[in-house]
Amino acid sequence: MPLTDVKIRQAKAGDKPTKLTDGNGLYLLVNPSGSKLWRYKYRIAGKENLFAIGEYPTVSLQDARAARDDARELVKKGLHPSHARQAVLSARINEGKATFRAVSDEWLDKKRKTWTERHYGEILRMLETDAYPFIGSRPMRSITAHDVLSLVRRVEERGSPSVAIKLRQYVSNVFQYAVITLRADSDPASVLRGSIVKPPTENARALSRDELKAILRQLPTYKSKRTVIAIRLLMMLFPRTIELCRARWEEIDLGAAEWKVPAEKIKSRRLHIVPLPRQALSLLRELQEMYGNRGYILPILHSNRKLPHMSRATINRAIDYMVPDNPQPITGHDFRATASTQPHEMGWKDEVVEMQLSHKDKDKTRSTYNHAKYLPDRREMMQVWADWLTQLETEALDGTALHGTIDNAR
Repeated sequence: MPLTDVKIRQAKAGDKPTKLTDGNGLYLLVNPSGSKLWRYKYRIAGKENLFAIGEYPTVSLQDARAARDDARELVKKGLHPSHARQAVLSARINEGKATFRAVSDEWLDKKRKTWTERHYGEILRMLETDAYPFIGSRPMRSITAHDVLSLVRRVEERGSPSVAIKLRQYVSNVFQYAVITLRADSDPASVLRGSIVKPPTENARALSRDELKAILRQLPTYKSKRTVIAIRLLMMLFPRTIELCRARWEEIDLGAAEWKVPAEKIKSRRLHIVPLPRQALSLLRELQEMYGNRGYILPILHSNRKLPHMSRATINRAIDYMVPDNPQPITGHDFRATASTQPHEMGWKDEVVEMQLSHKDKDKTRSTYNHAKYLPDRREMMQVWADWLTQLETEALDGTALHGTIDNAR
C-alpha cells in the first residue's frame, strides 16, 4: 500500500532499520537514530543498486516520488541516477549556479507567482539585509548549521527575535529547494528550529477613556505633525496600523469620502471600504498640502530608508513618548481594539462594527461581495465615532466633562 504523510510521521524508530515501501522501488528507511531516508532500489544489468534521494521531511513524499520517477527514466536508458546527479551537480557548480544567492533568487522567482508583491518584497529585503552579505556568494554545500545560527543570532542580538525566527524559516526554505534541485544534500537550518525564543505575544487591548484622553492631550504639542495626523487617523478609521502606513492616494476618494483598501493589502483579502468622516477628510487634505497627492499618504522622503512609507515603529515610538509612564504600554493596534469594543457599548450592531473592522468572513463567496454591506450605517457610525473623539479631546484639553451622549442604537 502506498505511503501517506500521516503514516510516515507516525513511524517510530526501532532497534533495527525499518523499510516502509511506497512502490516502484521507492521506500523510506527508518533508522534507530530516528532519521528517515528516502531510497530508490533499481536494477541495471541484473545487479541491484540503491539511489539515495534525501531525508524526510526535507524531501517530502511528493518530491520523493517525483525524484523516483525521474530516476526510473534514467534507469530505462541504462544510466545510474547517482552518476547523472553528480554530472548535473558538477555542471551547475561550474556554472556558478549553486551559491546561496543564486538558489534563493531562483526560489523567490518561482514563489513570486503565488505571493503578493508585498510578501515577496518583505522576504527579499530580509534576505538582502541579513543573509546575502554573509552567505550569498558561498556554495550551498559549504554552508553549515553554525553559519545559519550566526545569521539568526546576529538578528536576534539587535533586538529583532521575530525577524530572526522568520529568517531561519526562509533560509530553510531555500535549502529545501536546493535539495530538491540537487544543489544541496541537506537543510542545515532545519536543526535550528526553536533555537530562537519567540517573544511573548502582546495582544492588542481596548484603551480606557483616561488613556485615550492622555494621548489626545499630548497630540497638539508633539514634534512631528505627520505622525500626529497618522495617530489621529488610526484612532478614527479602525485600520490595522500597517494598512494605514501603506495607504496610497489612488485609494483615497475625497469627493466620495471613501478609502478603498485593495484586497491584496488587507488581511481579509477582500476590497474594504472605509467611510471618511469630516475630521479625516480635513487631516488628509493637510497631508496633501504637505506631500502632494501621489504615492503614499505617509511617505518617507529620505532615500536611505528601507521603507518608502511611515513604519509602525514610528507610530509606536511617538505614543510611548507621549505617555511614557502608562502602566501598560500602548501601541497603534490598541486603537483598533478600542474601536472594536467602544462602538458596541455605544449601541451599534455587532455586524456593522465587525464589517467596518474588516474581520474575515469564513464564507469566501459571500466575503467577495461584502465590501459595501451596511455602508450607510457604517458611514454614520464613523462620523459619530469621530465626533466622540473630538469631544473627548476637548474634554482632555480644557478639563471639562463630556456632556450629553452620542450613543446611537443601530
